Amino acid sequence: MVEPKFEIQMLHDRVMIRLEQEAEERRSGSGIVIPATVKMANRLAWGEVCGVGTNVRSVKVGDKVLFNPEDQFEVEVHAQTYLVMRERDLHAVATQETDHGTGLYL
Repeated sequence: MVEPKFEIQMLHDRVMIRLEQEAEERRSGSGIVIPATVKMANRLAWGEVCGVGTNVRSVKVGDKVLFNPEDQFEVEVHAQTYLVMRERDLHAVATQETDHGTGLYL
């Protein structure tokens, strides 16, 4: 018997985000190499929006968003980890279509 497939739909103001994998090491603005083992406190992370609820107004699937990855709910689907959070927990969105941005681009 074939198992039925269920599509995941986010509810209300929830957003599902795939966390972007950080590089093995980073470079500071002055060129200093920072190893991957160095953990920075209160560091925000970028991720890609994979699903949005019906009451989400500021982001859409495919946008890159900035958020605090600590204390978020995780869910694993097909060996991929996603974060689920409220839209209000997002700090910024990077999108090609904007009316009032910062002038900075990814």
